[in-house]
Amino acid sequence: MALVECPECGHAISEKAKMCPNCGHPIGGGPLCWEYRSETTYFGLPLVHIVYGLAWDPTTGKPRVAKGIIAIGPIAVGVVAIGGLAFGGLCLGGLALGLVAFAGVSVGLLAMGGLAVGAVAFGGCAIGYYALGGAALGTHPLGGNAQDPQAIEFFKGLLGDWVERMGERPRP
Repeated sequence: MALVECPECGHAISEKAKMCPNCGHPIGGGPLCWEYRSETTYFGLPLVHIVYGLAWDPTTGKPRVAKGIIAIGPIAVGVVAIGGLAFGGLCLGGLALGLVAFAGVSVGLLAMGGLAVGAVAFGGCAIGYYALGGAALGTHPLGGNAQDPQAIEFFKGLLGDWVERMGERPRP
């Protein structure tokens, strides 16, 4: 356990302290920062870990990361990760990197988002082996800029008639 300096009085305190025992100053971002870890664990990880508030601990300068089977926080790492920056199996967030990623910027085996990069990508700009989006780039793109027949068949299997109607629309 490391000691850090209280930003208010300079007294040495534990980095895990919620407040300074000398002056009472809140540590770790104050009342707007909160953390929960379930007692139930799997593979050494808590079932649920939630970090609320600042992404960086102001006293240690270290990132506050939610790590668990289900992780929710500004930075989240887990089987299911939800956060501004999310890493794991099923990821939702501003930037998501995982097997299945949904985000503003997503990278994964299946990726959906404003910018999506993956084996199968759906997005405003989609980059992938199969890509569906406004701008689709890849081996089999389907979008405003390109309409590959194999992509039409692939996405038709996933999305049904909608893709077939998209493939038949008149091009400018």
